[in-house]
Amino acid sequence: MTGNVAQVFVGDDEWLAVLLATRRSLRSGGRIVFESRDPSRRAWDSWTKRKSLTRNFVPDVGLVESWTEVVTVSNQLVTFTSTFDFEGEILTSESTLRFRSRDDIEDSLNAAGFALLEVRDAPDRPGLEFVYVAE
Repeated sequence: MTGNVAQVFVGDDEWLAVLLATRRSLRSGGRIVFESRDPSRRAWDSWTKRKSLTRNFVPDVGLVESWTEVVTVSNQLVTFTSTFDFEGEILTSESTLRFRSRDDIEDSLNAAGFALLEVRDAPDRPGLEFVYVAE
């Protein structure tokens, strides 16, 4: 699982179901590898228009601006909007991610029958994410 997709499964039951289905699909010795943001780094603090605004010129489209803004933070759940402005045509989507603690993730892997082999630092974002490797 890449792109922090593990954080999309916000409910305990749905996250456990994903882990169990993954475990059933693996051969003996197979591994699951995924990353999740370190909640102690509070990534969402930078999800403001001022801090996240990017501007790119896209051929045949024009100037595209995009940004992320937090809507709510409640316990481990962070709801936010992603906005794209295509020269006045604005598209917005809302999402919620769960920022589980390292202990919560390790407990869920254990509950699904995985053996945690390693927790690594993310090579492309050191200090911001954990990469879990379980068998």
